[in-house]
Amino acid sequence: MSHDKSRAISVIGFIGSVFSPWYAWSGRRDPANHCCINVATYGPGGRFAMTDRGRHALRQSSDTLRIGPSSMRWHNGVLSIELDEKGALPRLGRIKGRVTVTPLTVTGVEMPLTPDGAHIWRPFGPSAKIDVCLDAEGWQWQGDGYFDANFGTRALEQDFDSWSWARFPTRGGAACFYQAERVDGTSLRAGVHFDGQGIAQVIEVPKARLGRSLWGLERSTWCDTGSDPEAVMGLLDAPFYDRSMVRTRIDGNLVTGVHETLDLRRFRSRVIKAMLAVRVPRRAGWKVS
Repeated sequence: MSHDKSRAISVIGFIGSVFSPWYAWSGRRDPANHCCINVATYGPGGRFAMTDRGRHALRQSSDTLRIGPSSMRWHNGVLSIELDEKGALPRLGRIKGRVTVTPLTVTGVEMPLTPDGAHIWRPFGPSAKIDVCLDAEGWQWQGDGYFDANFGTRALEQDFDSWSWARFPTRGGAACFYQAERVDGTSLRAGVHFDGQGIAQVIEVPKARLGRSLWGLERSTWCDTGSDPEAVMGLLDAPFYDRSMVRTRIDGNLVTGVHETLDLRRFRSRVIKAMLAVRVPRRAGWKVS
């Protein structure tokens, strides 16, 4: 998220692309054969790219993930991301350039999202600096960044009906929140504050209604009692998934961060997966040279 809050970028590396209809239709038997680097830019000229690629497009080492023409490399405490992706409909065009994420500290925190540990959240860098340099006018900026990972051995929709997640920068750190409704009727409620050294402390912050997304998803977010949170910029709006830039008040401080709502009941729909195939093309034959 840029310092002036006018632009944002999300980059996710998938091995076993959980939101790919092609991976779902394959029976999820071969994660490496459904990989991608998903990139979305938000603001003037923003684009979305999520190309499902085959195993021949994947290269991994201890510090590098390369999928097709894009890559991520961890070196000396910095995550360098090289992007060269084609935007999906309706905004075609190239997303090319470099993104550098520099965590202020790297945590050892790991949190299971289900009691059996089938889904794990790993916030490597809850506070980070980000430097964006893309081949497009206005897409050279610095801002507030974040670096995490999720791991799972089952499909999200197999274990969850819905979840919300948010991350807000705070003075000297960051606050992260999870709320999930599981298929078995149990719930997850978690709030964690990370200080400047990456030390985690469990916190309890109430929630307030945020209002429905354009696709009618119910949303709520974390805030001080009596506060009135506001979605100040829509980022990604899909039938089952909403990502927004949200302004809220936490511990008396006005903060702006990223909020996500995911409805896995909708994602189970065959109609939704067919719609996704338009936005998530399959390029199985791409090979790393």
